[in-house]
Amino acid sequence: MKNDKAVVVFSGGQDSTTCLFWAMEQFADVTAVTFDYNQRHITEIECAKKITKELGITHHILDMSLLNQLAPNALTRQNIEVTDGEEGELPSTFVPGRNLLFMSFAGVLASQIGAKHIVTGVCETDFSGYPDCRDVFIKSLNVTLNLSMDQQFVIHTPLMWLNKAETWKMADELGAFDFVREKTLTCYNGIVADGCGECPACKLRKNGLDEYLNVRKER
Repeated sequence: MKNDKAVVVFSGGQDSTTCLFWAMEQFADVTAVTFDYNQRHITEIECAKKITKELGITHHILDMSLLNQLAPNALTRQNIEVTDGEEGELPSTFVPGRNLLFMSFAGVLASQIGAKHIVTGVCETDFSGYPDCRDVFIKSLNVTLNLSMDQQFVIHTPLMWLNKAETWKMADELGAFDFVREKTLTCYNGIVADGCGECPACKLRKNGLDEYLNVRKER
């Protein structure tokens, strides 16, 4: 894979930035793609721009505003509260069809630039109940993309079976621990780095960070 091209689906968050560093080690040519769907915080787009500029990565921002019209939820509407899902329900932050559309358009971009590899930070271990982060969905979509464009794409999910502590460990092993901690945006309230500390995304991130730092301290 060292001589191949890859497209990284990139939000500027902890997971996708860790995947970006992973891809930079695995592939000769890496391109990032960010999707603008009028999400809750424009800070997410700005953060993605800053990271790719600093790392010297070619960066595409694609207009996906139609998704905002179709899927009112806590990530596309300021007046909808960010909440965890009740028993048997999805969180208010679930955007129906988001990863299906994002991965499909990433495939189109990959086809245009001659990339055979697509990298995404979805994870079934800490996936907040989102059905489009499951391994079975990614494998199914990989087959569908290949059939739809007569290509041989490989979708890589480096974080699929990792919890948040293990994701921090990967970032550390990639030499990107401080970068990921200080420059990424995970917070649903749009605060870079350690975030607000109160939203579900910040709590998940912090719990994983604390767990990993405790393990690292004991070495």
